[in-house]
Amino acid sequence: MSASITRECDASEAIYAKCVRENPEKLPLSYNQEEGGIALTKLTSQICKLSQKMMGSSRWKIAVIVFISVAEILMPIEADEHEHTYTDKEEVVLWMNTVGPYHNRQETYKYFSLPFCVGTKKTISHYHETLGEALQGVELEFSGLDIKFKDEVMQTTYCEIELDKAKRDAFVYAIKNHYWYQMYIDDLPIWGIVGEADENGEDHYLWTYKKLEIGFNGNRIVDVNLTSEGKVKLVPNTRIAMSYSVKWKKSDVKFEDRFDKYLDPSFFQHRIHWFSIFNSFMMVIFLVGLVSMILMRTLRKDYARYSKEEEMDDMDRDLGDEYGWKQVHGDVFRPSSHPMIFSSLIGSGCQIFSVSFIVIVVAMIEDLYTERGSMLSTAIFVYAATSPVNGYFGGSLYAKQGGRRWIKQMFIGAFLIPAMVCGTAFFINFIAMYYHASRAIPFGTMVAVCCICLFVILPLNLVGTILGRNLSGQPNFPCRVNAVPRPIPEKKWFMEPAVIVCLGGILPFGSIFIEMYFIFTSFWAYKIYYVYGFMMLVLVILCIVTVCVTIVCTYFLLNAEDYRWQWTSFLSAASTAVYVYMYSFYYYFFKTKMYGLFQTSFYFGYMAVFSTSLGIMCGAVGYVGTSAFVRKIYTNVKID
Repeated sequence: MSASITRECDASEAIYAKCVRENPEKLPLSYNQEEGGIALTKLTSQICKLSQKMMGSSRWKIAVIVFISVAEILMPIEADEHEHTYTDKEEVVLWMNTVGPYHNRQETYKYFSLPFCVGTKKTISHYHETLGEALQGVELEFSGLDIKFKDEVMQTTYCEIELDKAKRDAFVYAIKNHYWYQMYIDDLPIWGIVGEADENGEDHYLWTYKKLEIGFNGNRIVDVNLTSEGKVKLVPNTRIAMSYSVKWKKSDVKFEDRFDKYLDPSFFQHRIHWFSIFNSFMMVIFLVGLVSMILMRTLRKDYARYSKEEEMDDMDRDLGDEYGWKQVHGDVFRPSSHPMIFSSLIGSGCQIFSVSFIVIVVAMIEDLYTERGSMLSTAIFVYAATSPVNGYFGGSLYAKQGGRRWIKQMFIGAFLIPAMVCGTAFFINFIAMYYHASRAIPFGTMVAVCCICLFVILPLNLVGTILGRNLSGQPNFPCRVNAVPRPIPEKKWFMEPAVIVCLGGILPFGSIFIEMYFIFTSFWAYKIYYVYGFMMLVLVILCIVTVCVTIVCTYFLLNAEDYRWQWTSFLSAASTAVYVYMYSFYYYFFKTKMYGLFQTSFYFGYMAVFSTSLGIMCGAVGYVGTSAFVRKIYTNVKID
């Protein structure tokens, strides 16, 4: 222990001595934002000297260790891109990310997969990527360029490319396919194009000069611009010099507002967007009013008719014209077919709704778009944390329906969505590996995701299942279920469950399809989605419309004396996903210029995952709302 403390003290002495040499004007020291680290270092070194003299006391050993640990936590670390603060002449890192065809945003490769050369600077700390960055194919590599804070660099050659035929062909292929690349300085993205062809498409030119202009406000970087110059014709067996320059300029942009230049208010806050939201809102008001009026008037008549029938004697009642939803009171709460799958879908849908709501709220509070992969990382964390929601709703519903194999149901509910997502990602990952794309998920990331599923999602889902079964797993239905199922009478074709399911998703899709365009454009094109207030409003509108539609569909189904409402309510709401997926085909063929096996499989694969998840969420919302409605109407009617 004494040797450990001695090493800590030597380190503190060295840091303090360096601070005194480099900052003599800052003595005597006072604790503030800039000098707190130096003051703590000095104090730590003084305590270390005292502790070495008193090393015989175990209490002093413990006290010194605790103090050093606290001091290291409180001490500001050396300024870098993680803190987004710099001192003059301090190193600023230019990270090279990916390169790929412009029309295929997700088809990206490592920047140095093209035969670019690297700068001469070698000393650089390793970049540690997050889980979200690894899943999104972020491949940051050091550029090798020597850039220092506020230190201007005139045009300087940093390397040369020996352009043989293979390298020329690689560059020509990239130029023909409109390859662009992405770089980062202090987490600010920069984009550039590899080169261009002449009007005839015969000669191809490479941009060789990166002209960087960096804006700073105080000790922070607030703006970065790249100008590509130095167009050089690609000729085999020649040497191409790559150069760069750095110009620093003062800027009035606040650090908190530095990402505003990447946003597009004219696109996201266009009057069409506002009009679509207003139109959907008016549709909700109209639909809610219409549903309320129809159901209230119809149910009032039903209640009056049933009350009149109750006043008749048995002979008159037998001769009466009995029909309607009351006749199926003994079967309406009968367990659904395949209760294990059904309850797992409901639990998963409730969890997806919880994740969507929480992530949107977090995105409204925090600007998640300012950090790479933060949205995906947040979604994964929230999904894992909300696993008890899945277990609670799925487990309680399965218990109410008399299910006994609750452990199997818990496993299905826990892994239903992860298996769907991971299965799709696994398939696309094979294609990405074949293409050597950066979207290929590393093995370590796969292991991390599996560990999250096994050691976080599964235990939390188990906790939720146990709570659900014990707190709300009793089948407290207002009507007793008959032992023998009632035969379902024939009805008109448009009252068949299959027809209701097909038509049930039209209105919910109509309330969100404009927002789908903005979301698709953000993900599949080059817009940054930031209007999460709109997304929250659309989510609320979608839920209200879905519940209204499923209630109406269920009422007509029960009125036709068909008690198979559980799956019908779920699937009629979930059919919204079919229309969303059909819209994705329209968007692909008429709104994008995507091409190639990788991008096409990536697009339709993950659109299938998105649509299915949306459908499961809508189905769960529709079922929960309809279940409350069914329970309400059968509670208010007198059953013999």
